[in-house]
Amino acid sequence: MIKINWEFRKKAALFIALLFFLVIGLIYIFNLSSLESDFEITDELGGNIFPSAILSVATTDVQVIQPSDSVYVGNPKSCISVRLKSHSPYTRIRINVAETPFFSHSVSEFVLEKPRTEYTVYPDIIWNYEALKNNVQATPVSIAISVELVGKDLTQRVRTFSVRSINECLLGYVSHGTDFHDTSVFFAAYVNEDNPMIDRLLREALNTRIVNRFLGYQNSRKGSVDKQVYALWNVLQKRNFRYSSVSNTSLSSNVVYSQRVRTFDDALESSQINCVDGSVLFASLLRAINIDPILVRTPGHMFVGYYTDRGHKAMHFLETTMIGDVDLDDFFPDEQLDSTMVGKSQNQMSLITFDKSKEYADEKYKQNETAIHSGRLNYMFLEISKEVRRKIQPIGK
Repeated sequence: MIKINWEFRKKAALFIALLFFLVIGLIYIFNLSSLESDFEITDELGGNIFPSAILSVATTDVQVIQPSDSVYVGNPKSCISVRLKSHSPYTRIRINVAETPFFSHSVSEFVLEKPRTEYTVYPDIIWNYEALKNNVQATPVSIAISVELVGKDLTQRVRTFSVRSINECLLGYVSHGTDFHDTSVFFAAYVNEDNPMIDRLLREALNTRIVNRFLGYQNSRKGSVDKQVYALWNVLQKRNFRYSSVSNTSLSSNVVYSQRVRTFDDALESSQINCVDGSVLFASLLRAINIDPILVRTPGHMFVGYYTDRGHKAMHFLETTMIGDVDLDDFFPDEQLDSTMVGKSQNQMSLITFDKSKEYADEKYKQNETAIHSGRLNYMFLEISKEVRRKIQPIGK
């Protein structure tokens, strides 16, 4: 008969219990350290922040820049995110984002439902919208973020981002190394029909007596819309707008692509426009008089169009870079002409360039119509409609 050594059994049970708790503790510590080592500050745009993209969707529900990871929490419109791994079901985390010149300090709390899963977490960013509007040159900013897990503070991380100029429009970005996302809808942010300077321009246009009032599509008489559009063309010519090809930015990236665009105020102040500036400026004026504009993009170029009827059955297009082709100061103002003078008046020359611009752009559209509507890269047909306005708001300044 074998005698049971009760003392030995007690020690063995104690040893097993200690070993069990030791293993549990090691697993807990491993999970914590695993989470800490995976904590990093991330974003979708290669460390770039575009004020125009943030401002234009600040009051809308649209999500133009999509999260590259399918497992995420928070609001992706914040642009800045944290990537980490949960260690148990319903892990609670708190994220502290330190203050910068472009946003205030914020604290966000989240629950990560799935265990041992990598999450992208978008904390609340309390943007300083005025600072974003006033940023006219790419500026580096260091963003410091700390994460608290179940009462335990993890190591603070710092990453330097580049806050781009308000004049940089995000054209698109690449995710996962190969997937291109077209974001040229952000051009609509530079169409600003609410700019307070528009009333002055419309007053100047009415003073030319080309039209007595701007009725949009209310006047059904043939040629009424074209006449109103010509009045806008005429007033920009009389303001001596000149073509300026400035469009490049300092951005050098394989992740994001952008185009420099002058805001409405910038264009008026400098009296300079390139094809993009002129198109968004003219589209702003068209929307202000309730004529529906269209931005058309082909590789390396943009021109503006408009519907000539309320039912959108017919269109015309304009090459706005031709606004500066004629110096109207070389011709007599119409009010000074009399029957003894020979030559064309300012309004006659302006109308000639308007018609030539329309003829040139209409032909350009016909030549590229299939590609423009195909959704191919570098082609765009963007109606600045009510639907687009529900997604993209004017950025103003």
